[in-house]
Amino acid sequence: MALEPLPTPLTLAYALSLADAEHPERTLADAALSQAEAARHLADSKDDLRVDLSAELRAIEPSEIAIYQTHNDSLARLKISKQLYDFGRTAHALEAADADLESRRWQLVEVRQQRRLDVMARYFNVLLADLENARDTEALSIDYIRFDRARTKNELGRVSDVEMLELESRYQQSRRKMALSGNRQRITRSQLAISLNRPLDLPAELEMPSFAAQDELADVDELVALALSGNPGMQKLRAELQAAQKQLQASESESNPVIRAQLEAATYERELGGRNPLTAALVFEVPLYQGSRVEADSARQRAKVQQKQAELAAYELALRQQVLDYWMELNQLRVAAEEITVTGDYRDLYLDRSRTLYELDLSSDLGDSMTQIADIQFQQAKNTYQIQLALAHLKALTGGLLEVEKGAGKP
Repeated sequence: MALEPLPTPLTLAYALSLADAEHPERTLADAALSQAEAARHLADSKDDLRVDLSAELRAIEPSEIAIYQTHNDSLARLKISKQLYDFGRTAHALEAADADLESRRWQLVEVRQQRRLDVMARYFNVLLADLENARDTEALSIDYIRFDRARTKNELGRVSDVEMLELESRYQQSRRKMALSGNRQRITRSQLAISLNRPLDLPAELEMPSFAAQDELADVDELVALALSGNPGMQKLRAELQAAQKQLQASESESNPVIRAQLEAATYERELGGRNPLTAALVFEVPLYQGSRVEADSARQRAKVQQKQAELAAYELALRQQVLDYWMELNQLRVAAEEITVTGDYRDLYLDRSRTLYELDLSSDLGDSMTQIADIQFQQAKNTYQIQLALAHLKALTGGLLEVEKGAGKP
């Protein structure tokens, strides 16, 4: 089935709507969830009713004293059995499967959040590459004009070779920078297309998103509490720990008795006194000796419980630090935003003055002012996108990113 081409211009909302579309990372998470669902169904079917039919075509040489001297000793047997109770084996295994299924569901949430973060970051990288290239193109134009004028004056003997070569060197440096930023435009578009699972559909034009004003950032302790209770990674590890604990109980229950009901109907070619056409039984099985199998399996499961406890504790420590890091980064970025805003206002006024002086033939730094304006636009956009990414990471750490992006759709 052919995919619909990416729209032009591509919007952030549309790109985020594709984050849940088919992608290898999402497919892996879906496959893990399907395996867990199948394992849960398998655990639930351990005590299902079982019906077996067996038939034997047998030829014998009867004893001389046997009443029936026929050689045909064939038989058919229908056996119905149902496990009634196993003193915790199936129950604990089913609880372990339920917990494992829950962990795979949280893993899917984690992958979906990470896909959104990846798409958002790739989208912003394309916009920044375009702004960077626009800045470098502006600088290249200015440096070329200065070099070209110097070259003309050098031919007239009004500018020395040293001055001309200095300006040519600056021009060549600007060419190199523009070539690098041009390459970044292509690279970032490829990275975005791959993130959207459209490697052959590179977006030509992207729309610059607008963002609503952000509320005051919550206290870091409050964010840590939200993360510890709602983080998908924490929830996944908690479910994995519960699954390991229940599996340990199931392993320890392998030495428990089993009560089973059996019903058997049979038909025989040779009718003998010890053969019954119908048998019903309540079977009580007690394992008397199983070697070291149960003990070894329990030890393995016990070690797995310890492993999951350690993983959960390590993840909690890392999560606390991550929340603090993004919280501090946001505070720093907001201070930087104020600085960039003031610098931008200054650059605007300075550009107006430079343009006026240029028109009066009193100044020659108009080109520098225009380059600085392009640079401040790049810095403002970079700061804004860094703030949005940091906020998105915080929402993801607290488990709220999917709810925030729930309304994102096609333009």
